[in-house]
Amino acid sequence: MSEHRSAVDLGRSLWPYVRPDAWLFAVPILLTPLAMALALVQPWLLKTAIDDHITPGELEGLDTLALGYLGAVVLSYAAHATYQLALAVAGGRSIQRLRLAIFDHLLGLRPAFFDRRPAGALLTRATSDVESLGDALTQGVVTIVLDAMMVLGVLASMLWLDWEMTLWLCAVAPPLVVALSICRRALRHYYLRVRETLSAVNAFLAERLNGVRVVQLFSHQDAAQGRFVGLNRAYRDAAVRSNVFDAFMYAAVDGTGSICIALMLWYACSDPLGGLVSAGLLVAFVDYLDKLFKPLREFSGKIAVIQRALAALQKIFGLLDDRDHISPGRVPDEPLTGRFEVQDLAFRYRPEDDDVLRGLSFQVSPGEVVAIVGPTGCGKTTISRLLTRAYDGYRGHVWLDGHELSELDPAAVRSVVNRVLQDVHLFPDTVRFNVDLGNPGIDQAACEAAAGLVHATGFIAEQDLGWDHVLKERGSDLSVGQGQLVTFARTMAHDPRVVILDEATASVDSVTESLIQDAIARILSRKTVIVIAHRLSTITAADRILVMDAGRIVERGSHGELMALDGRYAALVESGLGQDGAA
Repeated sequence: MSEHRSAVDLGRSLWPYVRPDAWLFAVPILLTPLAMALALVQPWLLKTAIDDHITPGELEGLDTLALGYLGAVVLSYAAHATYQLALAVAGGRSIQRLRLAIFDHLLGLRPAFFDRRPAGALLTRATSDVESLGDALTQGVVTIVLDAMMVLGVLASMLWLDWEMTLWLCAVAPPLVVALSICRRALRHYYLRVRETLSAVNAFLAERLNGVRVVQLFSHQDAAQGRFVGLNRAYRDAAVRSNVFDAFMYAAVDGTGSICIALMLWYACSDPLGGLVSAGLLVAFVDYLDKLFKPLREFSGKIAVIQRALAALQKIFGLLDDRDHISPGRVPDEPLTGRFEVQDLAFRYRPEDDDVLRGLSFQVSPGEVVAIVGPTGCGKTTISRLLTRAYDGYRGHVWLDGHELSELDPAAVRSVVNRVLQDVHLFPDTVRFNVDLGNPGIDQAACEAAAGLVHATGFIAEQDLGWDHVLKERGSDLSVGQGQLVTFARTMAHDPRVVILDEATASVDSVTESLIQDAIARILSRKTVIVIAHRLSTITAADRILVMDAGRIVERGSHGELMALDGRYAALVESGLGQDGAA
């Protein structure tokens, strides 16, 4: 995340998202002279009507002034509505661009980024933080400039009508400016704190709701509730303090307006400088004061909106400035066949950590089945992550068809290499979507062929709407085995040349186990397959088995060769490799 940035820096970062609709943001500026003239002429018309017509009893021409006043009011509201509509459209479009940029940015980040960032905090960046910015674009930044211009116009009109009384009223300005300045700085601090604590609340809530079954299973409700109370209290305290300063700003402006009215009446009654103040002038000044303090009264609210937006922008661009992307690469000219050569491969997840992989060397040729086994934590899954370019930063060499893997485009690599994971992830969408993932290149026939290949057609047909059946959250209306068959169908529908089975059947249910095993056998006969910690029946069919321990390959060979060695592999088989799939 980036360090604290000034409002100017944040504005520069926001400009690319606003620039396409800058002409709409310019509409209020262009309409301001007309809107100001229409607003400022209204008190003068009232003064003229009272002093020149009503007080002396000269009613001739009063109707013209009344029509002029009515026209000024109508046109003023029309101008106001026009620029508010322009701001709403421009702000909405700008926010859409920013939200899309956040989503696109998140999709391109390394998996390591998500290992250290809770999903709830990222959700806050794309939702409530962006909404806070939308409020500033439509209600804050531009309108506060217009309000400032209106204040200057009102003061100029009052000085023109009676400069002496205007100067008396300006005596209240310095303390008001000091109070607003103090509150503005405090609000910036507390609104940033509000964003931070809200993000923590959302992150904790999302994590515990996703793992609610574990929380209930281990009776963790009281402890979870206690932590949530603490996070909620921190958010409440920050919100209350920001509201206190917001309310003080509003009260300061409102109270100053009342003081000005009292000063004006005192000035008119005491007549310290000679010359009676006319009734029309008093009415005009009351109207001008209303037009003066209305934007000042709203100023506190708009400042609050802007401070919220600045705090949100600090968080948003802190996220967008995080360049933890997988480096882009080139797309090879010729189609990739899926031939891997690994030489002296070493890798660690963080610079301060020890190596997870240490000097690995092996090959995987097209059409081969290579199994990788070993105890938990030996680095098996790390290999599968590196081969799909989920992580970069390895040392040594990984060549795919002669190309250094880190130099290839990630999408090009993943179109050739695909992983089937033990952790089945299904989206709350149709069965068809969960197979084709919205890929326009995969038609219904391809989906059905892939499902037939892995024996998923039967239970799909049993669903209420078949392929159009909408799965529940995380596919909870399917059994574990059925969910894995859907992920097998997904992999085969995308037709990769290399399939990595990463403990893909460690949790299957007994009803579909035979279907799973037959589906795997079909995949083995059609694809280049890297099998990680699989069942013994699959491992024995592998062309070559790599046995790992502490990040190194300690044995390699076929099942028969390794059993004859009576070494690590034989010990793993005897300890139950073929019973539970763990290795």
